[in-house]
Amino acid sequence: MPIEVLDNELTDQRLNQLTQALGSGMFVHVRNMLHDMAASDVALILESSPPRTRQVLWQLIDQDHTGEILDELGEELKDSLIKQMSPERVAKAAAGMDTDDLAYILRSLPDSVFNQVLQSMTIQDRARVEQALSYPDDTAGSIMNTDTVTLRPDVNIDVILRYLRIRGELPEATDTLYVVDKHDRLLGGVRIADLLTCDPNASVRDIMASELEGIPVGMSDSEVAQLFERHDWVSAPVIGEDNRLLGRITIDDVVDVIREDAEHSMMGMAGMDDDVDTFGPVVKSTLQRSLWLTINLFAALLAASVSNMFEGTLEQFATIAILMTIVPSMGGVAGNQTLALVIRGIALGQVGQSNSRWLIGKELAIGFLNGLLWSVLVFAAIWLWKDDIALGALIGGAMLINMTVAGFAGASIPLLLKKMNIDPALAGGMVLTTVTDVIGLFAFLGLATFFLLN
Repeated sequence: MPIEVLDNELTDQRLNQLTQALGSGMFVHVRNMLHDMAASDVALILESSPPRTRQVLWQLIDQDHTGEILDELGEELKDSLIKQMSPERVAKAAAGMDTDDLAYILRSLPDSVFNQVLQSMTIQDRARVEQALSYPDDTAGSIMNTDTVTLRPDVNIDVILRYLRIRGELPEATDTLYVVDKHDRLLGGVRIADLLTCDPNASVRDIMASELEGIPVGMSDSEVAQLFERHDWVSAPVIGEDNRLLGRITIDDVVDVIREDAEHSMMGMAGMDDDVDTFGPVVKSTLQRSLWLTINLFAALLAASVSNMFEGTLEQFATIAILMTIVPSMGGVAGNQTLALVIRGIALGQVGQSNSRWLIGKELAIGFLNGLLWSVLVFAAIWLWKDDIALGALIGGAMLINMTVAGFAGASIPLLLKKMNIDPALAGGMVLTTVTDVIGLFAFLGLATFFLLN
């Protein structure tokens, strides 16, 4: 039966059809519709459904396809569904999974369920689990598959071709077969294209690429993604100690890493986890957002305390109270531009200790020049609007100070957080906003108090 692949518009239409069919009690029809869809599209339907509809759809999914669908789900929803599954069903779903996906699922299980799942597995699957769980999360080993085809250097190409015909199929995304010695040490690789077009009487040693680069098993998955992007790889071997071949990483797993990193950065700007469920329960979603709102409240109170220090100034000059938000706002925008640029540079591996001082100096200069430009413009605007040269100069001076500090803070904060092992994408925006608000208000109200009251 052909598998139906959905685009975004068709996904929304299909979700409406499934919802209407469920409301009419047409459960067999819904089961058939889900069976005809690709696993990735079923996962998208589940992630796009409210909790009650999602639960019914999950019960109607063919258990033989459970593992494929779990592979495609976001972490929070995946964890939620796995907790509802029996150990036997988890074991059955895990049987057809890649090693990296299998490791993720088992890490998310409670110890009691984990042991039950292990007992339900075959000896071969249990061995795969033990190997997969031996590598830390977010490393090359955690996204590595062990389904590699290896060759010996002294074998003839004709023998290899006959072996592949008998084998019948190759692992997905196989573009290179790896050459190893008798101790499984990586010697090189043979591209499938070269294997099919070379002289059958040649040996593997004659056509293999000995400069093949192996990925250390402990390398972070973000660094792996950068290597794949830089070299346009489809797959790459993973090596351990003594250059021993352990497995391979394929482009589909790297795409997942790139997508997760992008989602992490985007959601981190709002202080939220990248795996948050859009249609998750109300109470759980509320609690997830409360922590960051609490931190932000204390930051806002800090900025308010600065205003409170200059209460006398605000009481005597009502115009200042009206205009005082301009300075923190401009500093916040300028700082966030720098912050986004530096966080992207860190994520791409472009920013490090060797060039961080130069980058901070550059952004400090840009902040000063932008502050100089916009302070002159705002001075002219306030002078024409309020017919008050002193007030215009006051706001202009405060804006110059705040935008210069914003440029410095936007570049230095993510570097400092990175050194402290704190994710800049998660905490950088809040810290920067606090700095620009406090400095902006202090500079504006401090100058007003000094010059206008004295």
